[in-house]
Amino acid sequence: MYKKGVLMKILSGTSNPSLSKSISKYLRTKLVNTNIKKFSDGEIYVEINENIRGNSVFVIQSSATPANDNLMELLLCIDALRRSSAKNITAVIPYFGYARQDRKVVPRTSISAKLVSNLITNAGAHRVVTVDLHAGQIQGFFDMPVDNLFTTPIFARYIRKNIKSKNLICVSPDAGAIERTRGLATKVNADLAIIDKRRPEPGKSKVMNIIGNVKGKDCMIIDDIIDSGGTIINAADALIKKGARSVHVFITHAVLSGDAVNKIQKSKIKKLIITDTIDNSKKIKKASKIEVLSIAQLMAEAIKRISNSTSVSSLFN
Repeated sequence: MYKKGVLMKILSGTSNPSLSKSISKYLRTKLVNTNIKKFSDGEIYVEINENIRGNSVFVIQSSATPANDNLMELLLCIDALRRSSAKNITAVIPYFGYARQDRKVVPRTSISAKLVSNLITNAGAHRVVTVDLHAGQIQGFFDMPVDNLFTTPIFARYIRKNIKSKNLICVSPDAGAIERTRGLATKVNADLAIIDKRRPEPGKSKVMNIIGNVKGKDCMIIDDIIDSGGTIINAADALIKKGARSVHVFITHAVLSGDAVNKIQKSKIKKLIITDTIDNSKKIKKASKIEVLSIAQLMAEAIKRISNSTSVSSLFN
């Protein structure tokens, strides 16, 4: 694909090769020939085996588990491209790790999201493309264009096709997810409810109250990240206790750490719908309650529009 004589190429990191292949297939282009490996001491080696001088290159790499290795690999890929005279380097980060540490909540802590943005900038990236940032203000941490894509249209299509109910209600699991939840509720013509919760410590939450009537309704919890699963499972339990008929959960980034998959299988959640920003193919192989929707087409279309200098935001109109 060309724009003013500049050839577009896609380079895949090792964090999510299946997503990279799906994106390249949609764009009808081959992935850049690379050699990415680890030495015996754990150091990462990146070599580009083809000429990319003057090209516009999109590096696809999520910073999911193992977060530090995947982040370092992304930085090395960007550095290798810069030293190979790529004209434009776009870091395509489906899951932006460290995004939950976007501010100081207690004294003497690091703002990790800002540090990661600095690392990506200093490595040589010219643009960042990501999906459902945990905090929108992270875009301001970069002194470069940032395209934050939304999964709301993907989830809305799934709901209209698969959840046949006249009593739908979208539930925000906390105050921070209200805007995202309201956006989906508008698209599927559903009511809105909010869960008031408290976090006594990181990774744990306690439901204090449910704002809105969920009795006899089919609830859809919408959030950007599910990690250990405890918060979402507690929310589902609270909704069922308040008389909800069913609970579906829609999550963009499924970290699914520890025993999360097993806990979800045993929970009152009817179905957990996630995307493939993180490769969970092995982890959820036998999980009947978990369904994966691909973001490959959305990301490929965004890449194509960036390459052709056309509007990305119009994807969500």
